[in-house]
Amino acid sequence: MLSDEQLKEFGERGYLVVPGVVAAELVAGAQRRIDELIAAEPPSEGQVGHHFYFPQAADEPALTAPLTAAGPDGVSAFAYAEALADPGLLESPEQVQVALNIPPFPHQPGRPHIDAAISEPTPGFQPNSFTLLAGVFVTDQLSENSGNLWVWPGTHRTHAEYFRERGVQMYCAYPDIELPEPEQVTARAGDLLLAHYLLGHNIGGNYESETTRRMLYYRVSGRGHGGEPARILTEPWYEYGPIRALI
Repeated sequence: MLSDEQLKEFGERGYLVVPGVVAAELVAGAQRRIDELIAAEPPSEGQVGHHFYFPQAADEPALTAPLTAAGPDGVSAFAYAEALADPGLLESPEQVQVALNIPPFPHQPGRPHIDAAISEPTPGFQPNSFTLLAGVFVTDQLSENSGNLWVWPGTHRTHAEYFRERGVQMYCAYPDIELPEPEQVTARAGDLLLAHYLLGHNIGGNYESETTRRMLYYRVSGRGHGGEPARILTEPWYEYGPIRALI
């Protein structure tokens, strides 16, 4: 499903966009369900920027189908995620994140983060990482500054080096690493984003678009993931057999 070139791109850059993975009818079904969530719990009047919903996956068939149902090529988004990992390793996520970015939002992120519950190192805190982030684009994001996700390519490897050198007790959302230039991810509705857990990323602005950006995010973990926090943070390909074989 993924070529050696795509696997190498993921290995080097820490993320990959696979076009046309999710069928249009599944995207449309997710759109309708997101409309219902917004109607039931709308953002505050005048709110711009990010607004999230975190429903349980088991309760949301229309929001989990873009991950689990077969797409136009007969392959699901989850199967593409599995193509990065050791066979049979990944478990279905328990939660879905619906991520909105409401214009006009004149924002540029100053630095990236990794998904961690603490912003600074905290003695005794157990890392709460996962294996990879899968994201389904529900709206087109064809130009920059239209609510795009910002990523800092290669920081998955730099973060792993940082934790190897400094120790996993330095785990937090904002490790102090040297940063490359960021990039804004562009894609069409139905495309799939796959990103390494350690890839630095952040929310971008939405000021050159009049459309609310809509994304579905799924945080996917391997079986037994939580039992090996040190290996996960210091060995970036610990759960990624196909990547290990190439680099």
